[in-house]
Amino acid sequence: MFLVEPAVSAAQEGAGVSLAAVFVIGFLAAAGLGSIAWYNSRRPTGWEDKERPDIVPEVDPNPHV
Repeated sequence: MFLVEPAVSAAQEGAGVSLAAVFVIGFLAAAGLGSIAWYNSRRPTGWEDKERPDIVPEVDPNPHV
């Protein structure tokens, strides 16, 4: 019993770090993909004449598959 407790606590700490890493990576991926989608959508009122940032790729709405 005494040998199991340190292993269980170490596994729980590792799971917390892994879960936090998954949340952070997921948030960054969602924010990045959302930004690309927003910049490639129709512009909201007042943003029609704004330029697309160079870092955002152009997405073809009708790709020739």
